[in-house]
Amino acid sequence: MNIANTVSLLGGLAFFLFGMSLLGEGLKRVAGSKLEIILAKLTSTTFKGVLLGALVTAVIQSSSATTVMVVGFVNSGIMKLANAVGIIMGANIGTTATSWILVLAGVEGSGGISSATVFAFVAFIGIILYFFCQKQTKKNIGMILLALSVLMSGMQSMSGAMAPLKQSPVFIDFISAVSNPIFAILVGIAVTAVIQSCSASIGILQALSITGVIGYDVAIPMVIGMCIGACAPVLLSAIGANINGKRTAFIYLFFNLSGALLLMIPFYLINAILHFDILNQPATSLGIAIINTVFKIAATLLLMPFSGLLVKLVTLIEKDKSGAEEEEYEENLLDDRFLNYPPLALEQSGKTMDQMSCAAFKNITKSIDLLSTFDQVKYDKIMCREEKVDRFEDRLGSYLVRLHTKPLNDGENLVSARYLSYLTNVERISDHSVKIAELAQELNEKKLAFSPQASSDLTIYIDAVKEICQLTLESMQNMDYMLAGKVKPLEEIINMMAKNLKIGHIQRVQAGQCTLELGFIFNDLLNNFERVSAHCSNIAITVLESQDSHLKEHDYVGSLDRSNQNTYELQLQFYKNKYLDMIGKN
Repeated sequence: MNIANTVSLLGGLAFFLFGMSLLGEGLKRVAGSKLEIILAKLTSTTFKGVLLGALVTAVIQSSSATTVMVVGFVNSGIMKLANAVGIIMGANIGTTATSWILVLAGVEGSGGISSATVFAFVAFIGIILYFFCQKQTKKNIGMILLALSVLMSGMQSMSGAMAPLKQSPVFIDFISAVSNPIFAILVGIAVTAVIQSCSASIGILQALSITGVIGYDVAIPMVIGMCIGACAPVLLSAIGANINGKRTAFIYLFFNLSGALLLMIPFYLINAILHFDILNQPATSLGIAIINTVFKIAATLLLMPFSGLLVKLVTLIEKDKSGAEEEEYEENLLDDRFLNYPPLALEQSGKTMDQMSCAAFKNITKSIDLLSTFDQVKYDKIMCREEKVDRFEDRLGSYLVRLHTKPLNDGENLVSARYLSYLTNVERISDHSVKIAELAQELNEKKLAFSPQASSDLTIYIDAVKEICQLTLESMQNMDYMLAGKVKPLEEIINMMAKNLKIGHIQRVQAGQCTLELGFIFNDLLNNFERVSAHCSNIAITVLESQDSHLKEHDYVGSLDRSNQNTYELQLQFYKNKYLDMIGKN
């Protein structure tokens, strides 16, 4: 090969790899953004896992990517280790799609003009759809057609660049050396480990088959080596994972190694007796695709009944050094591997947000309980829960910021922004619960008690705060716009109540019915409860904004006045009767 052929080969490889990536992205967009989420959920049996793994991998064009996702699922506790086996087996089958695309495209032999003409036409249709259609679905189809054209152009360029190799004595000598099955397997492993894609390495082998020099005695073991080499990126992804995440990566390795041994050893033992003629024939693109598919399906059929043994094997090899299986920790939900799959990353962020909000609002309830009956154990639990909320905020905040560096569609950007808005307000609610608990502790340590009237009014006020917290939590967890619409009028009533309570307490202090020290504590309690209701209102506004992305926070009350005046006034009157009018009656 001269310099021009080498440049053509490298350029063809670049087009081929880029086309594969583009094709996977286009197929994923057409298939929808829920593929990763479906993959995480529908794994109740090994057979279902095999089918699902094959489907998802055929779409995203990478068994390694699917398995990396599965490592993340197991690492985060979404999926059990036993359920991951089926997905891994199916991923191996799904990755054969690329080799069949190359065969069906007619890219073999001399890479004839008819094939080039067809894909030029496909590229022309693709560019029209991509640039001139308004609907996103048609644009995505255009991307798929363009990706196929780029993929095939790269394949043809590689095939053309490799054609002179059949005249090269050096290449022929190398192929003669590679005819040793073990050496061929090692070459296949090395090539795939470098390229990080089994589909790409087999595609290169298909392009190389145009030389006519490669026989099936080389192609068969090399394909198997390439399948084993696909484990490299998965093993790398398991670095830093928990014990079950690492075991998942090893399952992928052992599955491919076991499949290779179970099929290769009998094949070569029988060949030693029968001497298969096919091994002496030159390999073709079609033959390589068949070998790839037969090997992966056969390995799956052989090993599927023994999925439990694979799990036991990796459990014995990768032992839990702590002496006990790891618990599922909430932080694990935000696995960094999911950042490359935004829909999945957002679903996990939503689950984390739910856990964080439940912890924060539980802290409010528990801190209120301390005002009537102080308990040091409950106080300590509030402080521990606050630390948990702080961890959530730190981890989820940085996770969402990193997610924003990925390509997100408009809907995903809105969801991410909503979680970021929730984040600050929920964390502040937990902070105020701590301050309320500290005020309860102060009351207990100093043996202080509010006057009967102050206690009665405070009880009514706290009931209103509890209700606004409950409305807010349910509205954000269920995206319930009706409940969210009740929060703002209740917040307005809570603010009115706080103002009246402060005035009444000042009057009691002046009348000598209450001490100045108790007055400060009472005022601090009201201020913290007011801030809690304000943060609840902010969260409710965010929920309502998601109903109409054009609605801005400062427009919220105005929009209620213009569009829902009657509803707003009715809610306001309802909460006035329920809470505000009850103040000072006892």
